[in-house]
Amino acid sequence: MTRPARSRTGGGGVTSDDLPIGRRVARWRVRRSMTQQMLADRLRRSKSWVDKVERGVRTLDRYSVIQELAHVLRVDTEVLLGQPRNTPAGTPDGVDDIRAALARYDTPQAPTQTTEELRRQVGYAWLTYQHAHYAQLVRVLPGLLDAAQGAQSAELLVQAYRITSSVLVKLGEADLGWLAADRAMAVAGDDRVLAATAAVSVGQALRASGRDRLALAATLAAANRITPMPQRPAGEWAVCGTLLIQAALAAAGCGDTRRAGELTDRAAGIAAGLRGYDDPHRTSFGPIAVELARVVVAVLRGDAAEAVRRHVTVIRREAWRRLPAEHRGAYLVDAARAYLQVGDLRGAARALVDADSVAPAEVRCRPLARTVIAEVARGHPAPAGVARLATLVGLTR
Repeated sequence: MTRPARSRTGGGGVTSDDLPIGRRVARWRVRRSMTQQMLADRLRRSKSWVDKVERGVRTLDRYSVIQELAHVLRVDTEVLLGQPRNTPAGTPDGVDDIRAALARYDTPQAPTQTTEELRRQVGYAWLTYQHAHYAQLVRVLPGLLDAAQGAQSAELLVQAYRITSSVLVKLGEADLGWLAADRAMAVAGDDRVLAATAAVSVGQALRASGRDRLALAATLAAANRITPMPQRPAGEWAVCGTLLIQAALAAAGCGDTRRAGELTDRAAGIAAGLRGYDDPHRTSFGPIAVELARVVVAVLRGDAAEAVRRHVTVIRREAWRRLPAEHRGAYLVDAARAYLQVGDLRGAARALVDADSVAPAEVRCRPLARTVIAEVARGHPAPAGVARLATLVGLTR
């Protein structure tokens, strides 16, 4: 006997907690008197894409796409996700303080601390980010931005903006993250290397907001500008390789799989020549980063079987364990998406639980991770570990 779906009112009507997200999209499309073609036109996508989403053939695993659907359907994002409107988002307190710091233009005329003191603070912020301690980072960023804006160091201010952009993207504030990245680009000015590092953040923010074509143009142009000569420091090569990875991910997001492959191959060529450099620009670039990118590119182009095959191999490598917790946690959420695409709920659950053990904030604070958890938790019964995660992030009552 089929259990009746629990219903509630939200966003202007009644929806069901138990329906797959594609069915909810279809239900709200009908309520808004739209055909599949009408919805596709407003999303600037194909009717086939809408049909596959509604039938569950295509997984909605990008939060920016779900936000866009919610906007077009005139409902709250939580309604499409099947979440109560009062569900805690998991976003650490303090984002509004960062927004206020970015909005201030009355920067101090004289530095409040020495350049070395500020450099230590920036280094601490980077370490906090790489360990995925986002709640702690959100608390210190407003003060760091104020101090960096009052200093006379373009390099440190660019780094402060980059850190700010990165954590905002993690927390689902992509447009605000783009603002911080754009500030970094402005401060970098004609400094080729600083501008390239800022362009990495620009690409990440644009991709997170669903603007893959703009991200591809920005990162590819920056990569071509910084393509270093053989005698250049390894750190510059790493920045170039990171930009190529971002460009490859953006190309895959656009559906340009050929270019995504070419760009990843270019990044692999750079990574092959890098060994043991000190990573002054905090890129975490190297052969293992390229291999992880190949997995994510496969996920984005819908080749989940290839993604899973590569994933199983890459996480066995020693270099995998040396990556920052943030990098590993974020990647494991992407791996969970691959498992979802092939219908392996247990594999997706394992990846999410592993991500939570490596970098809890990656799972408990990020809207994208909440979306993946919600999809996996709808299995009956929900795989071991995911029910606990769903409760932790507020997806169950």
